Parts: sequence; structure tokens; C-alpha cells
Amino acid sequence: MNGILRRNVKRIIGCVTWLCCLFPIAGNNVGDSVKTVYVFDLKDEIGPATWRITQQAFQRATQLNAALIVVHMNTYGGLVDAADSISTKILHFPVPVYVFVDNNAISAGALIAVAADKIYMRTGARMGAATGVNQAGEPMSAKHQSAIRSMMRSLAKAHGMDTVINGKDTVYRWKRDPEIAQAMVGATVGITGVIDSAGVLAMTVDEAIQLGFCEGKVENIQEILALNHIENYTVTHHTLTATEKIIHFLINPYLHGLLVMLIIGGIYFELQTPGIGFPLAVSIIAALLYFAPLYLEGIASHWELALFIVGVLLIGVEIFAFPGFGIAGVSGIIMVVTGISFAMVDNIVFEWDFSAGLRAILKSVCIVAGSAAFALGLSVWLGRYFFGNTALSRVTLQTEQKSSEGYVSFDDLSGLTGAVGIARTTLRPAGKITVNGKMYDAVSEIGYIEQGETVQVIRFETGQLHVIKTHTS
Repeated sequence: MNGILRRNVKRIIGCVTWLCCLFPIAGNNVGDSVKTVYVFDLKDEIGPATWRITQQAFQRATQLNAALIVVHMNTYGGLVDAADSISTKILHFPVPVYVFVDNNAISAGALIAVAADKIYMRTGARMGAATGVNQAGEPMSAKHQSAIRSMMRSLAKAHGMDTVINGKDTVYRWKRDPEIAQAMVGATVGITGVIDSAGVLAMTVDEAIQLGFCEGKVENIQEILALNHIENYTVTHHTLTATEKIIHFLINPYLHGLLVMLIIGGIYFELQTPGIGFPLAVSIIAALLYFAPLYLEGIASHWELALFIVGVLLIGVEIFAFPGFGIAGVSGIIMVVTGISFAMVDNIVFEWDFSAGLRAILKSVCIVAGSAAFALGLSVWLGRYFFGNTALSRVTLQTEQKSSEGYVSFDDLSGLTGAVGIARTTLRPAGKITVNGKMYDAVSEIGYIEQGETVQVIRFETGQLHVIKTHTS
């Protein structure tokens, strides 16, 4: 009996020992789980494209259950509205976001960096100089500077305060001083130990560390992770899809000029040839490549695209429905140029600086007008080259129908003089008449002639029948 008891006690002790060993092992497995560190670049001008990339990167990081996001930054700034959207996204994201300033966080870049949980800077890096400027590089109005300063203050205050106990005194100190943050936009007065007088603050690495706007000097992302004791991690870099790469290529301003040339040149060549053919196809494809990326990036609006389409339709109506070139054609050209020009400019610029918006529009109009003029000139030259080139004469129609050989551009209708007919349309003064069951173009000699009234042909001149209204008894 004692032997059985001893064996059971041994078994119980063995089970307890095994369980005690098991729990620490399970705990180590949880603690040592691989962490995902998601890294994406902000190394271009801050604008709609970088805002879209930021949204995609954060979405992808969420799908991967990333433990940390690192923004690898090197930018001289860009649009304030895009920077405000990015900084808001960073500030309210549930996962920690660090910014690694690899050389520059200037202007809009500084606005984004201040929103991050931690900022690290490379040796020789700079941060600040966030004064709002227009596209000409000139400072924006005091109203807009004040708005940007308030953004910087709000972002700095959002990080809260540290409690500092010095003996019996308790002091609350901002983790990131709002006054220093707004000084990067433009200090209204000097700040002791920071900036001597009113001006714009830009900080080096050491200055940023001293003023509490940088957690440390590092040379790469691995050093950031080591300083934060992040181990057993895997780094995932955000990559652009093929579609995004194509969009970035197509929004190049130099390519815009080429696409405008193809649009205008295609329309010109189409007007010089009968029917609908290859030049029109080139123009349509160029228009799609021009508008599609601008629309996807949020730069071009619905009305600009609609204006362009209506303009093209008016030009088509003028060409195929009416003789000559009148109000519809001129209106169509104006709409096409306006639609193309305005599509280049982000409408948000007017909200910040109306004069800057006007300058941007003027610049885009000059680009479009210059490209159109060059395209027309090149089209005329190419037309003469193709039709006048001896080698190409074999594939083009060279036969001439000369008047000396009896060819005329219209039928001789002088035999209808004196004939009586009916006005099939209202003649104001031109319209249609029927004589002996056949329809002809005609011009009223005196006044308007209403549809259905009886007319008489008085002469045939310059390819037109001239008629007068007759009174039937």
C-alpha cells in the first residue's frame, strides 16, 4: 500500500514539474513572436500622389498586423493640404509611427514629421523652414501663415506633456514645445536659446535633439530598432504597383506638353483627311493618357474633363454639321484649351492663395498654347513633307482634276433659271428648295422665305441658285 502511494506521489510531482516547465516555454514563444516593421518612403514632393501612397501603405501595414511603421523621409516639401492629411493620418493611427529623416524634412515634410510618435535624424539632416510659399517661391499671406502655425502648434500639443519633479516642485513640460514648432513656420518674436528674433527656424540634428524634436541621431533604420529594443523583427518595404508607376510617369509636366501636342496634332490631321482614321485615334489615346492620371491623383476635377469633352463635341459639330467655322467651333476650341489648362492645376491652391492659383493657371495656359502652336506648326510641316515627298507619292493620290480639262466643282444648274419650286426649309437666306422633285441648295434674293412657300429661280451664280418668293393666284 505504501509502495502504491509512493508511486502516485511521484507521478503527481512529475506532472506538476512538467507543467511548470511548460508554461515558461509557452510564454517565451509569445514574447519572441516575429514583429513586422513596415517601411515606406516619402522622398518626393508632397502632394496628392504621396497622400495616396501613404493611405495605401497604412492599409497594407494594417493587413500585415504591423507592430511599427517607419516613414523614410527626404523631401523639400510640397502642398499644405496633402501634408495636413498625411500628418493627421499619422497622428491618429493606432500603431506607433516613427519618422527617419534621411537628409531633409523641410516645409511640408516638417509638418508631417512633427506628427510622428518619434523622430530620428541622420547625420547632417535638417528639419524646419515650414513657411508657406506659393508656386513662385514667395511667402503666402499672413492669414495662411497663421493657419499653418496653428497646425504645427496642434501637432506638437497632441504629444502631451512630461511631468518633471525637481525637489518639491512639479513642472509640466511639453514633449514637443508648440512655440518651437510654430517657429519652424515663422516666429513672431524671438525665443530665448532658440531663435534670436522673428524669423523661420530650421534645425540641425543636434539642435533638434536639444529642443526635443528628435529622439536620436542614427544612420539607418536598423539603428532605430536597436535603440527601441525591438528584436526578432522582419522589415517589409512598401512597393509601388505597376499601375502606380505608370501614373507617376504620366503626371510628369514634360510629358504633359508632349501629350497636348499629340491631342492638337491628331485633331489637325483628322481635319485634313476625309472620314475618321488614325490621327483621331492618336488624339483620343493622348487625351486619355493626359486626363486619366490627373483625375486619379485628384488634380483634375469632373468639370474640367466635361469641359474638354463638350469642346471636342462642339468642334465635331462645327466640322460635320455646319459649313465654315463659326461660333460652335470657336467655343469648342476655347473649352478644349480651358479644360486641358485647368486640369494641370490642383484647385486647392486657390483656397490657400488665389493669386498663386491665377499664376499657376497662366503657366498652364502658356504650356498648352505653346504646345498647341508647336503641334500645329509641326503638323503643317509634316503634311507638306508627306504629300510633297517623292518617295511617298506612290502611296498618295496625285491626280489633279483641272478646270481647263473640263472639270468643275459643281453641276451647271443655269438651265433651272425661271423654274418654279417649293421651299423645303426656311431660307434665312440660305436653305433647301425642290424643283421638279429634286432638292437643291438655294439662297433667297430678297428677305426670308418661309418653308412651304412657292419660289422662282432667277439666276445661277457661284454654284448657288438664287430665288425669290412668288405669289400664287
